Amino acid sequence: MKKIDLSVKILIGLVLGISIGYLFPDFGIKLKPLGDAFLRMIKMIVVPLIFSTLVMGIAGTGDFKKLGRLGGKAIIWFEFATTIALAIGLIIMNLAEPGVGVTVSTASGGAAAAAQKASQHSIDLVQYAVNIVPTNIIDAAARQDMLEIIFFACFFGVAVAHIGEKGKGIVTACQSVAEAMFKVTHYVMYFAPIGIFAMISYTVASYGIAMLIPLGKLIISVAFATALFIALIATIASIFTKINFFTLILAIKDILFLAFSTASSEAALPIAMERLEKLGVPRSTVTFVMPTGYSFNLDGSTLYSSAGILFIAQFYGIDMPIAQQLLVMVTLMLSTKGIAGVPGAGIIVVAATAAAFNLPTEGVAILLGIDRVLDMIRTVCNVCGNCMATVLVSCWEKELDKARFTTLYKAFMENR
Repeated sequence: MKKIDLSVKILIGLVLGISIGYLFPDFGIKLKPLGDAFLRMIKMIVVPLIFSTLVMGIAGTGDFKKLGRLGGKAIIWFEFATTIALAIGLIIMNLAEPGVGVTVSTASGGAAAAAQKASQHSIDLVQYAVNIVPTNIIDAAARQDMLEIIFFACFFGVAVAHIGEKGKGIVTACQSVAEAMFKVTHYVMYFAPIGIFAMISYTVASYGIAMLIPLGKLIISVAFATALFIALIATIASIFTKINFFTLILAIKDILFLAFSTASSEAALPIAMERLEKLGVPRSTVTFVMPTGYSFNLDGSTLYSSAGILFIAQFYGIDMPIAQQLLVMVTLMLSTKGIAGVPGAGIIVVAATAAAFNLPTEGVAILLGIDRVLDMIRTVCNVCGNCMATVLVSCWEKELDKARFTTLYKAFMENR
């Protein structure tokens, strides 16, 4: 008998949760402890996973003297593209407001308390910036203050990179911790169907069936934001390099379909690298930029993260002023590095950021119910963004013969 895929199990849990919450609301509310336990398991992963992956990534590529021009230019483009992705995610969510329109019952004390706390919290940007610097990293980890943890991890990673041979043991240890936490994430996701079932039952029982409407609006909003991002980045890259990047998208459309259908960036990576080489991109550039991009340039995952945070705020009626949204951008710009390509890790970043900004973590379970569809969308964006980044960096380094690229593209399209 064929084994049921985890995404199918999550979908079954979602449907059963909706049914139980609607038909038996009293029982649905009693299931909340199961959902809370699942959310606590997600939270327990956050600190060691983000710290180890940040240190590992920075220590491995943080010495910009060794990276040279290629690495420096790649990082610059990655950060530019990530900023655009985050901004588009926030802008579209502010305009579409998919989470607005549902009256959240005050039956949820946690949501009501979070909304009150957020509304009473005035942001002093200067003091907020000062508070990013931790006085005690152990205390910051205990409180799961992501900005303080990220600040320390960045400094620590750069220091490890600059002590040379002595730092290799630390990098190896962080790699081991990261791999172990990836495995823990894998284990935790086995409990996702039960957690989703419990949280959706509780949510529908507490808020009513109308809470499902925003989920469809969210999928449409994220899909539109992703398409807009790809079109905008392709246009900017075309202007910068004088190469039509929309033809590149056509040349890799089958790879993008593979990424969409499998929701796996890793499955598309080797085929995408081979395709870029066939289009004339030097192997040295492809083998450096593509793998690096899978840690530093997962645009779809960062766009989804910004959209998910704002959706949770809208869903629970919590106002997030522009200044706070900019802080969310900065937080996500750093916390999504290194782990966004790991299955389930995107939702962990959303959960950690939601908690950091006093948003109800119950909203994470609602997002998980449709995460498979959103994952397919963001994976397409991740793969497409990295392919475009590789070609752009190659042009920036003057390693790509543009005329040969056009000739190879035409020949490839004719022989398909």
